[in-house]
Amino acid sequence: MYCCQQVLVGKNPELIAILTFLCEQSHKLTNMGIYYARQLYFKSQKGIRKYDLEKVYKKSNHYKVLYSQAAQQILRTVAESFRSYYGLVIAYNEGKITDRPKIPNYRKKGGMATVSYPSQALKLKDNQIRVPLGNICKRWFGIDCFLIPMPSNLEFSTLKELRILPRNRCFYWEFIYEKEIVVKPQLNQENVLGIDHGVNNWLTCVSNVGTSLIIDGKHLKSMNRWYNKQISTIKENQPTGFWSNRLAAITEKRNRQIRFGY
Repeated sequence: MYCCQQVLVGKNPELIAILTFLCEQSHKLTNMGIYYARQLYFKSQKGIRKYDLEKVYKKSNHYKVLYSQAAQQILRTVAESFRSYYGLVIAYNEGKITDRPKIPNYRKKGGMATVSYPSQALKLKDNQIRVPLGNICKRWFGIDCFLIPMPSNLEFSTLKELRILPRNRCFYWEFIYEKEIVVKPQLNQENVLGIDHGVNNWLTCVSNVGTSLIIDGKHLKSMNRWYNKQISTIKENQPTGFWSNRLAAITEKRNRQIRFGY
């Protein structure tokens, strides 16, 4: 079974500059792949194959600036999204689904996208993971790699992929690793748990085996109320779509509190 673990990247200006550049290039390469796949489908009704985009864009600067395996992963992800779309179109035409699927659209201009490194591209050095850079990136930044700490609760041998996630002007390391399930749970399908989602009582759960529980939602409600009040105050008298570093920081803090409790 594959699992993931996220770690917030510290405020290292030099590293943040590199990650920003990589994720911006990933964003541009993603849109290039989407453009080609969309045009191919509109003009000839042909579908993109797994390796087609790599053949088309391997000489592009946006491709060459990234480490080759990371660039390949970006374009294969685009191809996979279109292959899923083709499958949904077939299902729609056969009447298996009722809603007409929408072809993958472009990412918003000026954004950043995930950069993924398969385990083959990574090396462990003094309990740190060596993350390589592309040749053009090496010349621009004057380094051929950067190092990140290996999480103490993971084994490098189980690592399958490392992702750089840009989110609300922060970055996260996402470690995808393989975890062996020693004991498979034995489910009794006659046991049922009913869950009622509310506000003050976030979750009210009652089972048919004589047990019940309530998860308090007042803290979450208070947190969201304070967040909305801050956002409203900052955005007052600002143009539509206004965003800032402060808004991003407040939003990311609130999301972390909800997701991880800190």
